[in-house]
This record gives sequence, C-alpha cells and structure tokens, in this order.
Amino acid sequence: MTFFICVFILLMQFLWKYIDDLVGKGLEWNIVVELLLYASFGLVPLAFPLAMLLASIMTFGNLGENYELVAMKASGISLFRIMRPLLVIAFILTAIAFYFSNNILPKTNIEFYALFSSVKQQKPEMVIKEGVFTNDMPDYSIKVERKGKNNNMLYDVMIYDHSNNDGNVNVTIADSGKMELTEDKKFMSITLFNGQNYTEDKEKRGSERRYPFRRELFKKEVINISMLDFEFNRKDETLFKHGARAMNIGQLTHQSDSMFSDYNLSL
Repeated sequence: MTFFICVFILLMQFLWKYIDDLVGKGLEWNIVVELLLYASFGLVPLAFPLAMLLASIMTFGNLGENYELVAMKASGISLFRIMRPLLVIAFILTAIAFYFSNNILPKTNIEFYALFSSVKQQKPEMVIKEGVFTNDMPDYSIKVERKGKNNNMLYDVMIYDHSNNDGNVNVTIADSGKMELTEDKKFMSITLFNGQNYTEDKEKRGSERRYPFRRELFKKEVINISMLDFEFNRKDETLFKHGARAMNIGQLTHQSDSMFSDYNLSL
C-alpha cells in the first residue's frame, strides 16, 4: 500500500511539472493513460526505498506503541532477531529493484521518451476564441466576434487566406458561418453565409502601375482546412535507443569503453 501511495505522489509531481505539455493537445484517453503508465514505471526506483522506509517506520512504530517490542525484549529476543525478517525482505526487494532498473526500466524509458516527445510536439487543439485572431490553423487566420453557445455557429467572421504566402491580400468577411469536422476528421469545413471576398492581385507594370482589386459577393461559401497537422504522430523509438537512460549496465560499460578508446585514439 505504501508503495502505491509513493508512486501516486511522485506521479502527481510529474503531472504538475509537465501539465503545460499535456493540456489542450486534444489527446485521446489511451495516449494519456499510456504516458502515465510509462511515467509510473520510471518512478519505481524512487518509490521503492521510500515505500520500504515508510512501511518499516509504520510497522515498528505500531509495535512500539503497543509495547510489543518491550515484550519481545523482555522475553530475551535481541533487536537483530526482531529486525531479521525486515532485513531479509529488504535484500529481496533490493534484488528485485536492481533487476527492474537494469532490465525492464531501460526498455520502458525508450517507450516513454518516444511517446512524451511526440506529445510535446503535438499541436494544441484548435480552439477559436471570440474577438481575437486564431492562427493555429495552417494557411489561415480566423477572427470571430461571437460564437453560438449551444451549437457550432460563428458570427461576424473574418478569414485571412495565407496559402499563397502573399501577405494579407485575400480576406473573406461573412455575417455568420458554421464550423464542423468532416466524417473522416481530416478537414475542418467552415460554411460561410452572406459575405464578401476581397482579393488584391499582384502589381501590374505598364505605362503606369496598377493594383487590381477584386470583390465577390456570396450567399454561401465553403472553406475546407486540412487537419493533418493536428493528428498525433508517434515518433520512431529507435531514435531514443542510444540515450543513457535506455541502456543497462552492460551496454553502458561497453559504451564507456568505446568512448575511452576513441578518446585515446584522438590523442
């Protein structure tokens, strides 16, 4: 029980430290659970000695509070004999902890760092706020004055199209719109109603400089925005196999010998 309590406390510390990298990413629950599971495995070497210490203090404190230690000492039982079962369990747990840290934890660290690195590079979930421009979507900048409270309606919409990298030369204004994901969840479909599209073309040189301007009125217009950049992409685990935390004692010894040999050759 004390071991799981220690793991839980340390896991809460991990969440508090990296909460900014997890919140608002639109991650599925299985990704979050997998990440916390790998993080829990990484905390086992820290939780083992804390749990052993806490359990020992609670056990002998309870024995001392009920005068059971006094009774055992009065019966001629030495303190070493009283603590011998605890020492045996401590040696067994030490061997288990060493095996876990040397054989299981390196593999778990590879999985954890690959997944955590993927989570950190995941783009935040697309959230359109009222009254400000949202630039999370690729090639588009969107501003909405008001959103529907119980639906996905948008009001007083302004959209800048930057797909051609020409600056703010293409803007669409509409009095209302509707935003929804397509069935395959690969595109965000924005349907605009009763609006205008303003486009400034490139400068045309001639006898005099001209800047063509085009305005189009529409009752309904649909804009499809790709959501591929918002999909979760898991990194290749082989990229993290050469880290120190991903090696056991044998691999670390071999790596240190190779580095020492290379250092001597460089001299």
